[in-house]
Amino acid sequence: MIGLALPLLVAAQAPAPAASPASWTDPTTGHRIVRVDDRPGNYGLYFNYNPFTPDGKRMVYLTPEGIRVADTSNWTTRLVLKEKVDRLLFVGHRANVAYYTTNPTGSSEGEPSFIVWSVDLDSGKRRRIAAMPGGRIESINADDTLLAGHRELAPPPPAIAAQGKRDPKTGSPSYSGTDDQGRPLSFAAAKEKWMEARLAAGVPMEIFAIDIATGQQRRITASKDWLNHVQFSPTDPDLLMYCHEGPWQQVDRIWTIRTDGSAKTKVHQRILQGEIAGHEYWAPDGRTIWYDLIMPQGMRWLAGHDVANGARRWYAIRPGQGSYHFASSPDGRSFSGDGANDGKYISLFHPRPDDNPRARNTLGGDTLIATGTLETERLVDLASHDYTLEPNQHFTPDGKWLVYRSNIAGSPAIYAVETAKPR
Repeated sequence: MIGLALPLLVAAQAPAPAASPASWTDPTTGHRIVRVDDRPGNYGLYFNYNPFTPDGKRMVYLTPEGIRVADTSNWTTRLVLKEKVDRLLFVGHRANVAYYTTNPTGSSEGEPSFIVWSVDLDSGKRRRIAAMPGGRIESINADDTLLAGHRELAPPPPAIAAQGKRDPKTGSPSYSGTDDQGRPLSFAAAKEKWMEARLAAGVPMEIFAIDIATGQQRRITASKDWLNHVQFSPTDPDLLMYCHEGPWQQVDRIWTIRTDGSAKTKVHQRILQGEIAGHEYWAPDGRTIWYDLIMPQGMRWLAGHDVANGARRWYAIRPGQGSYHFASSPDGRSFSGDGANDGKYISLFHPRPDDNPRARNTLGGDTLIATGTLETERLVDLASHDYTLEPNQHFTPDGKWLVYRSNIAGSPAIYAVETAKPR
């Protein structure tokens, strides 16, 4: 076992009185915004990782000093674990326990070995779960018994491994490269070139599971395809979604599989050249997988696939509604988006299904795709946000706030916006 210095645990200590965080009303949208934390090096979780305790009263995030929690009733924060954390992962579904990893060797080459831990957010007690030879933990199942992730079984070429490193101060990844004339590529073009090279390399990989109680590891599936975005269903503890990563127009991306390796199922089949689908996520009820679907000629949809009966509903994404990531409200009645070049806002989207009986083709029955539109409600003006930093918005479990990360003030900070306008 690798020797580890014990961290200073502070959760059991009485926290010092916390000042109320700064808040204001967005002059463009009229919605109240709270700045939760702007400490240098703050880091909020990716859009499909759960940061909230099961009762919804606390949200975890990471700073250089360790793991902090924010009280979702007033957005005051406190440190719960003072330790150098490599990655904060997520909070479980059943207990007030957060999961994280440490990198005792300090290695930054390739996929370094790491240790998986849990920490009780009430007592501050931590528990070592497993030592890992490499890879990435990405999800926890619905009954908090399994972790899942992916890892490379052979190292990728060094030039590929060197790309995509995150800046420790900003949390943004870096990609660089040159075109055929030796001119520097933009961030987006360099990332696309890197993704093409990574896909073409055919690095062998596997998706694995870890038993949280015992630390035992087992393989779920293996492939020379680029495996990524492993996500457990929030309601079925034995059902996983994952993706075949790469430039989206080159891959049939979205798949599901049982934890015993059975029932591997393609969620979306491309039918047009240049068609892309991605940034998939589970609806909170565990029934629908939603994803961003972009067709050639600019047609774009927020597409839903019902894993129980295969039914599909696609909502048209119109100009100004495009987003890097979408998310579903806890009650399933609305979506959120974090904006893009044609609409830099944190927004709510209210679905308007097209249920006109005349739109149905009786010969097609339930095999036809149901459609609809989205009605936009702007929450936050992100006109000066630099999208090399992804906002990664999350609904609080009560649906009253959207938490996001932005560099709109010059450096990254964590914010929360109230979904309802003040009366």
